[in-house]
Amino acid sequence: MTDRLLEVENLGVTFGQGATAVPAVRELSFGLDRGQTLSLVGESGSGKSVTALSVMQLLPYPQARHTPGSSIRFKGEELANASEARMRQIRGNEIAMIFQEPMTSLNPLHHIEKQVTEPLLVHKGMDRTQARKRCLELLDMVGIPEARQRLTAYPHELSGGQRQRVMIAMALANEPDLLIADEPTTALDVTIQAQILKLLRQLAGEFNMALMLITHDLGVVRKMADEVVVMTQGHAVEQGPARRLFADPQHSYTRRLLAAEPSGKPVGPRADAPVVMQGSHVKVHFPIKQGLLKRTVDYVRAVDGIDVTIRAGHTVGVVGESGSGKTTLGMALLRLIQSQGEIGFDGRRISDMRPKALRPLRREMQVVFQDPFGSLSPRLSVGQIVEEGLKVHEPGMSEKDREARIVQALQEVGLDPDSRFRYPHEFSGGQRQRIAIARAMVLKPRFVVLDEPTSALDMSVQAQIVDLLRDLQRRHDLAYLFISHDLRVVRALADDVIVMKDGQVVEQGPAADIFDRPQAAYTQALMKAAFELEATESGVVSV
Repeated sequence: MTDRLLEVENLGVTFGQGATAVPAVRELSFGLDRGQTLSLVGESGSGKSVTALSVMQLLPYPQARHTPGSSIRFKGEELANASEARMRQIRGNEIAMIFQEPMTSLNPLHHIEKQVTEPLLVHKGMDRTQARKRCLELLDMVGIPEARQRLTAYPHELSGGQRQRVMIAMALANEPDLLIADEPTTALDVTIQAQILKLLRQLAGEFNMALMLITHDLGVVRKMADEVVVMTQGHAVEQGPARRLFADPQHSYTRRLLAAEPSGKPVGPRADAPVVMQGSHVKVHFPIKQGLLKRTVDYVRAVDGIDVTIRAGHTVGVVGESGSGKTTLGMALLRLIQSQGEIGFDGRRISDMRPKALRPLRREMQVVFQDPFGSLSPRLSVGQIVEEGLKVHEPGMSEKDREARIVQALQEVGLDPDSRFRYPHEFSGGQRQRIAIARAMVLKPRFVVLDEPTSALDMSVQAQIVDLLRDLQRRHDLAYLFISHDLRVVRALADDVIVMKDGQVVEQGPAADIFDRPQAAYTQALMKAAFELEATESGVVSV
C-alpha cells in the first residue's frame, strides 16, 4: 500500500505554436506522498507556477499546451486529459491552490464572506449559517483581525497581506488532500509569515495533507520542505531531500541560489542634503458609516499623526504588520489619497494644492506598487507601459529618444529590451515587478515610494534590485520611502526606519538603532521573528 498521492512524469508545457513556441517546462518528473511537503525552487520564469497550474489544469489554453507524453496522476487518476467537469469536482475539494497574486485572484465584486464560503457551499453542502461559522473560524485561523467586521469587506479594502490570508483561508476551507501554495507568504510580514508556516505544517500533519510549496524564499524552504526540486529555464537541475540539498548542493545553480541575499549598506545622504519630502502630523481617517442614512459612527485611523522627513539621497524604511498603515502613508505623501496635516515637496506645500497644480510635479514623484499585475495595463505592451509617462511628461521627446530611454530602463532592471514588445501576462510575477520599477525610473524622479518592490522577486533578483536601487540613488540623489515587511532588505537600504502599528508610530530613528537596539516590545517582536528566520537560513538556530 503506497502513500503516493501525486505522480508527475515527463511534464512539458509549451506556450505558442510552431516557430514561435516557447517551452516553459521540459521533461519534469517528481512524486509527492501524503503528509509530505515538496518545494519547487527557482528564479522567476523557471517554470514553477506553470507546473502548479498544470496540476490544477488551469493553463491558459490554447496558448499553453502539454507536450505529448506528459502525465499527471492524482490518486492514480490521470489528470492531463481529464474533463473539465471532473476537474471542477477536484478543484477546491481534493486539490486547492493559494495563488501568488491575491488581488487578481479574488473577485473584486464579491465581499470576503461570499468568497470564503463558496467552496463550503459547493463541495460540503453546508447551509449559510454553517458556512458563515466556518468562515469566521478560518479567518481567525489565518490571523485576520476583527474577522466578523471583515466579512462584508471587499478585496480592495484589505491590505496586501490580508488579501493573501483570505486566499489561504479559501484554500484550506475543505481540508484538501493536496494544497498547492504559490508564494503563500510573499505579501506577509515576518510575524504573520511564521504563524502561517506553523499553521500549514500543523494542518499538513493533522489531515495527512500533502503540500506543494512554490517559493523563492530559501528560509521558508528550509523550514518547511521534505523534498526540493530546483528549477531553471523549465528544467529540474537538482532534486532530493531538503537536508541533503542545503548541506551539500551539487549543481552550480543551486549553490548560487543559496549564496544570494540582499547585502551591502545604505548609500546615506550628504550632510547638506536638501529636504525633498516632508510630512507633519499626517492623518488619514476613513469614515465608518452605518444605518439607512449612512451616518458616520466612527473612523478607521489608518494613519494617525505621523511626522516624516526624507532628504535627497536618503531612504526612510517603513515596517510593520499588514494593515498597519504603511502603504496609506506613502499614498498620502504622494497626494494620491486625501489626508490631513502638512505635506511639503521640494520646499513647496502640496497638501493644499489642487490636482491641476500638482500635475507638473508628478514626474518628480513616482511609485512602485505592491501588486505589479494589477498596476500594469493588460492592453499595453511593456514598451508602451514604460513609454506612457514619457509621453505625458516629456511630449517634446522624439520617438527615437523615447525608444532609447525605454531600452535603458529595461536593461537597468535586468530585462531583455526585446521583451518590450510582449504583454504583462506573458511574464512571471518577478518579471512584472521589474517592469513596474522600470516604468517609475524611466522618468528619473526625485522622490519614489517603493511599496514592497522586492516582495515578488526571488532571492538573487532581490539582491540585484537592491543594488540597482542603491546605484540609482547614488547617481541621481533619489529620495526613497521604502515600504517592506522583509527586514533584511530594509536593513540593506534604509538610513532611517519608522515602525508602524495600527496607524501610529511605535518607534522611529536611525536604522542601526532600530535593528540593533529596539526599544519597543512590538519592534523587538518583529526583529526576533526576522532574525530567527535568518538564523535558520544560516543553520544557527531552528524555529
